[in-house]
Amino acid sequence: MIRRVAPIAGLFLCLLSACATPVPTWRAKTAALVDELAQQGARAVFPQEYNSLLETFEHGEAVLHVHEDEKEADVFYLIALQKGTVLKGELLRHNQLLAEEKRQREAREAARVAEEAAREAEERLMIQAAEAEVRLRQQEQLKADQEEKAAAAAKHEAAASAAQISVYTVRRGETLPQISARSEIYNDASLWPLIYRSNRDQIRNPRQLWPGQVLKIPRHFSRDEAMKAKRFSGRR
Repeated sequence: MIRRVAPIAGLFLCLLSACATPVPTWRAKTAALVDELAQQGARAVFPQEYNSLLETFEHGEAVLHVHEDEKEADVFYLIALQKGTVLKGELLRHNQLLAEEKRQREAREAARVAEEAAREAEERLMIQAAEAEVRLRQQEQLKADQEEKAAAAAKHEAAASAAQISVYTVRRGETLPQISARSEIYNDASLWPLIYRSNRDQIRNPRQLWPGQVLKIPRHFSRDEAMKAKRFSGRR
């Protein structure tokens, strides 16, 4: 009974080994690499190389499934794997080159933006400097105008002071109010009491003057003295 079972078991194992298609050594790794390159966009970047890889892989698939020659198919899978490895390296270098170009573009753009910002800052500084110079010139001109006006006022005051006489010779028919009203005296008739008080030694009656009298004209008097003179003049 045992001698009958053994041949049958051997035949069964033989059938299993004949019916099962061996899996080539390089097929799975090559298929994964083909899918990986497809996902990374190798077809768009290197269409000729990718199509050559794909054709080699598909030829191995045809040899395996149609001719059932796993050894011959493995040769094509290995060639496809080598092509894929080279293509993967080229794709990596291509992506690195693109990244470097992008980095350089970004660096150039950053440099351009920085240069433009520096130029704008320089222009603003130049404008601010020009405005500051204009303001300085305006201030200097204003100061010069003020100094010129002050000098003119001082000159006018000096001239007016020089024009003011300190003594006056009475003319025929003149009165103290008339003398006080003269422009070179006080230009104000109501201030005549100032002249009268300074010349009491030769004026007995303020309403009566004599031609040829030399009267002293007081110049340095206070505001209160002027107001008193005006009040005295108003009472007379």
